[in-house]
Amino acid sequence: MDDQAWHKSSYSGGVRQNCVEVAESPAEVKVRDTQNRERGHLSFPPTEWSAFLADIQSGGL
Repeated sequence: MDDQAWHKSSYSGGVRQNCVEVAESPAEVKVRDTQNRERGHLSFPPTEWSAFLADIQSGGL
């Protein structure tokens, strides 16, 4: 069982509701598709997730 709390990403939304959920801990960040939770998740080190978010915020992606 997953002990991390999942929440909808603040970057999700829109008319078609293409959403991802994120579960964060000091050790890892998990990301999954809201509509396909049974397919599992991707895991990232927190430093890589922070770098990804910074690139989004700066318009780099």
